[in-house]
Amino acid sequence: MKLIRQGLERGMFMTFGEKVRSLRKEKKMSQQELASMVGVSYRTIRSWEVEGRFPKQNVLYQKLADALQCDVSYLMSEDEAFITEASEQFGNRGAKQAQQILEQAAAMFAGGSLTDEDKIAFMDEIQSLYLDSKRRAKKFTPKKYLKNQEEK
Repeated sequence: MKLIRQGLERGMFMTFGEKVRSLRKEKKMSQQELASMVGVSYRTIRSWEVEGRFPKQNVLYQKLADALQCDVSYLMSEDEAFITEASEQFGNRGAKQAQQILEQAAAMFAGGSLTDEDKIAFMDEIQSLYLDSKRRAKKFTPKKYLKNQEEK
């Protein structure tokens, strides 16, 4: 929430991919070099920088921060944290749903008259509701599907 407020105060946001690319270029690293340092493929770095994707595991944010010599909180905004948490708990489908929620909520704010604080409160609440509802729905998932998920 602190990062969102700071971004709103500055009037601008950099996407996760833009942050990674900017820091990587500052350090004069290639995508391949960064990939080796973090322990992922070149295509993964490219997908973060170009395609707007996010790490699927929180540990990758720390590895990136170490490789790029920055604070992990700089890389991980509230949106990225929400998507990563959804991915870790509910897989790719959860991450896609979280991304859709963020995009639809942003569309609702376009041309609106909510204050920045109201927007932040709304986003915090919608993220919390989503994660809670997914956790509750899990207990109604047939056991055969839960076993398949645990093996993966």
